Amino acid sequence: MKFDQPAGANPIDQLKLIGRPTDRVDGPLKTTGTAPYAAERHHVAPDQAHGYILGAGIAKGRITRMDTHEARAAPGVLAVVTTLDHPKPLPPGLYNVASLFGGAEVRHYHQAIAIVVAETFEQARAASALIRVDYARAAGKFDLAHEAPAAPLSGGDSGEGSGAPAIDRVGDFAHAFAAAPVTIDRTYTTADESHAMMEPFATIAAWAGDRLTVWTSNQTIAWSKGSLAKILSIKPENVRLDSPFVGGGFGGKLWVRADAVCAALGAKAAGRPVKVAMQRPLMINNATHRPATIQRVRLGATRDGRLTAIAHSSTSGNLPGGDPETAVSPTKLLYAAPHRETFMRLAVLDLPEGNAMRAPGEAPGLMALEVAMDELAEALGMDPVELRVRNDTQVDPAKPGRPFSERHLVECLRVGAARFGWATRSPTPARVRDGRWLVGMGVAAGVRDNQLMKSAARIRLERDGRLTVETDMTDIGTGSYTVLAQTAAEMMGVRLDAVTVRLGDSDFPESAGSGGQWGANNATAGLYAACLKLREAVVAHLDLPGDVEFANGRVSADSRSVPLKDAARNGPLVGEDGFDPTDMGERWQQSTFAAHFVEVGVDAYTGVTRVRRMLAVCDAGRILNPKAARSQVIGAMTMGVGAALMEELAVDPRFGLFVNHDLAGYEVPVHADIPHQEVVFLDYPDDKSSPMKAKGVGELGLCGVGAAIANAMYNATGVRVRDYPLTLDKHLDRLPAMA
Repeated sequence: MKFDQPAGANPIDQLKLIGRPTDRVDGPLKTTGTAPYAAERHHVAPDQAHGYILGAGIAKGRITRMDTHEARAAPGVLAVVTTLDHPKPLPPGLYNVASLFGGAEVRHYHQAIAIVVAETFEQARAASALIRVDYARAAGKFDLAHEAPAAPLSGGDSGEGSGAPAIDRVGDFAHAFAAAPVTIDRTYTTADESHAMMEPFATIAAWAGDRLTVWTSNQTIAWSKGSLAKILSIKPENVRLDSPFVGGGFGGKLWVRADAVCAALGAKAAGRPVKVAMQRPLMINNATHRPATIQRVRLGATRDGRLTAIAHSSTSGNLPGGDPETAVSPTKLLYAAPHRETFMRLAVLDLPEGNAMRAPGEAPGLMALEVAMDELAEALGMDPVELRVRNDTQVDPAKPGRPFSERHLVECLRVGAARFGWATRSPTPARVRDGRWLVGMGVAAGVRDNQLMKSAARIRLERDGRLTVETDMTDIGTGSYTVLAQTAAEMMGVRLDAVTVRLGDSDFPESAGSGGQWGANNATAGLYAACLKLREAVVAHLDLPGDVEFANGRVSADSRSVPLKDAARNGPLVGEDGFDPTDMGERWQQSTFAAHFVEVGVDAYTGVTRVRRMLAVCDAGRILNPKAARSQVIGAMTMGVGAALMEELAVDPRFGLFVNHDLAGYEVPVHADIPHQEVVFLDYPDDKSSPMKAKGVGELGLCGVGAAIANAMYNATGVRVRDYPLTLDKHLDRLPAMA
């Protein structure tokens, strides 16, 4: 189905099931522990052996020798495959730069250098410790601050909506900034961060001749099928991926990782199916992460708060051939100013690969831009909400002839300010106290692109009147099963429990997959198209004339009303089609917007920060399932608390590794850290986005949260910290004295 004009009225607009807060249809499986996650699929392949990955003990250099004799002779060992068995590095997967296996060169710490296969996990782990590896260590580059001054300019694209050329200029920033009555020039830093998902990278691999099947944990099945075929040099049609349930990914599972490649190599060598669950230290050092940034923001404004000049630069690091963290991307869209400049620099670092993590670009970029806006508001003596309202725009600031499809940021800010009690905020920092706590409020705006992507599905009307939906779309904890069931039930006029949804199998029609908050809108639009095909087939089989209504399990036209299942009395009927957004994403700038409000308390004696209240007001088109969408947003808000206050991969600049490579040392928020979180969705269906009139929302909930917390901490204490995470050591000695 080509989508080349704004959507008109259609069956989804009935809103009998779509738009309703609906419980997860997969909830019973999750709560009873019967949802089959990758490492728990014991029955998909008989006689599974266990694999254990050995990671490199250096960050840069070469392997000169590997002695595997003791490991091969260890109890239970079936096979040992080393990186030296493949003299050349295997090609990287799609959209990655790091090779996952092969060759003597070590490009980052914990790079996979061997897979040991044994009868039990414990035997494989013990045998891996018997492999003797000799290295020729080389000097590496591990310190972004040290490498930043010489880092060259570099454009880049996250592949999911955020991107920028090396330099992008509109107007004459230098002249406008010099002439502006009020200016600020600030530098901010964000830390390296880990996805830290609960479920590890895990795969079961089995060969049948030259055909490979992997039962794995993955967000985008089609990409990963292509990646495995490329890496292993086999035909794509000989690869099958199956991933019906994913225990978190946050971008880290957009592609295959070393677990899938090593499981496939180990299974080939052992002649048996092999299960690999990557240990936590390798998850952090072997896989991808969000790179640290050094950002400079310069803003020039008139005395009444009109921005005249905006410049945003960002420096990040990556392996050779990698892309920068596209932190300047939100600055290109969020506020109007006639003179603008963005640029990015990329330092070559010998750390693990930097790649997509929830809201790449926008998440760290807004942590700088939205604090800079707060600092400008203070310099102007202006309310921070009013400053943002004054600089709103309804067209792409860099392309004034290109309007936003829908943009209601001002309403987000106004509604949020009223609900949060913003009028009671003291504009003077460090004025509000609650016992030993210094209390403050902060605000930040959020923006995240809404991406339109091709996505296909198949729907089958069974003889008993039930519907079966099949698509390789994944559910990474986001509610894909439920919104797809809602879509099918709405379109075909049946109860929700009459729909069975099957996901995550590469044998099913290719969907957009889960990532970049593009999944729900595109996948449901693909199923919408398939439902139209099925409706046509039903009408033809029942020979119904004129306008037809699908409702209450029946199909009606004029005076005739027939049970839906009658159309399949001679056998199942199938509808298969896909959503093709054509150029709708180019004709309109498609974005989502949010206003984040936060209240914090900072202990005046210890410097400990506690988040007391949080509110997100989101403008994201039609909300397909408000209950699931709220869960996505509060999860993102929680992630924003982590990025602001605690999350930081500590780099050892001597040896080039992330030292805190487990969930004991890498701190993430726990229940005690998170207060009541309120989420408000504005109701503005976007007819230029899809026939569903929806947009993504899962990453929008993160965009701006860190800055809102930083701004609240400043309002509470009068101490401005510009280096994330905002740990107490960065402000404790500057807190105001207690009377």
